[in-house]
Amino acid sequence: MHDSEYNPRQVVEILSEALPYIQRFSGKTVVIKYGGNAMTEDNLIHSFARDVVLLKEVGLNPIVVHGGGPQIGQLLERLNIESRFVDGMRVTDAETMDVVEMVLGGLVNKSIVNLINGAGGKAIGLTGKDNAQIRARKLSVQRKRADMTASEIIDIGHVGEVEHISTDLIEMLSEADYIPVIAPIGVDAQGHSYNINADLVAGRVAEALNAEKLMLLTNVAGLMNQQGEVMTGLTTEQVDQLIEEGVIYGGMLPKIRCALEAVKNGVNSSVIVDGRVEHAILLEIFTRSGVGTLITDQASTPEH
Repeated sequence: MHDSEYNPRQVVEILSEALPYIQRFSGKTVVIKYGGNAMTEDNLIHSFARDVVLLKEVGLNPIVVHGGGPQIGQLLERLNIESRFVDGMRVTDAETMDVVEMVLGGLVNKSIVNLINGAGGKAIGLTGKDNAQIRARKLSVQRKRADMTASEIIDIGHVGEVEHISTDLIEMLSEADYIPVIAPIGVDAQGHSYNINADLVAGRVAEALNAEKLMLLTNVAGLMNQQGEVMTGLTTEQVDQLIEEGVIYGGMLPKIRCALEAVKNGVNSSVIVDGRVEHAILLEIFTRSGVGTLITDQASTPEH
């Protein structure tokens, strides 16, 4: 950095503003779902890794849950395996599941671990199969078309939902100053692997750990109102009403539902974070304004 760009007074002011937030979150667990642009653009990738390490250094316990849809799609294409989707979920036969497990549990997971280690952290990569920490069950999708009298149950293969989260391994690593990086692959009682939506896994991990905050990094600024402004400081009751009124719909709906359920099940706050913003995690936790849509179970609008 050139001297002309460096203002010591600004740096001191920023650190001073962050102090009460560092004190408030010290010792608390923050679960971060990592995906989207933040996972594919170089400047965002490195700012993410530095942010996570900084959280750990100032006394928070960050837990990372990651996706990897584009990377899975790229390898399937190279292997000439067709990608099919039902209601936004990848149809995952046994052959596809092998690729999903290789990409999520191998390539993507270890690249994130490597990035965090390179930024000075101590990251450990896991899948839900390690210590069977994500117990899964097969997900069935019901769809009813206009010309049908009854719902059709569609088998989408090795796509699962979370049955139970075991936290002992995650907690042991976190207490030993490691940063757990979790791939959203679950396992059932028979040992079968399942591909699970990373938002859902992050939400359930946050609930199981009684986390202070769930952060879902996404490719939008947050939940928008009709004027195109980001809505934040929402209570669970307000979010329920917005869903009922149809204000929340489409691709944002499952993400908001995930954030909402986490808060209803004991997580202090959930936030849909704009992952296209550099250092979005630090902005969200250590500043008054934040960079997304905050959902809490409190009647008054809190600071982020």
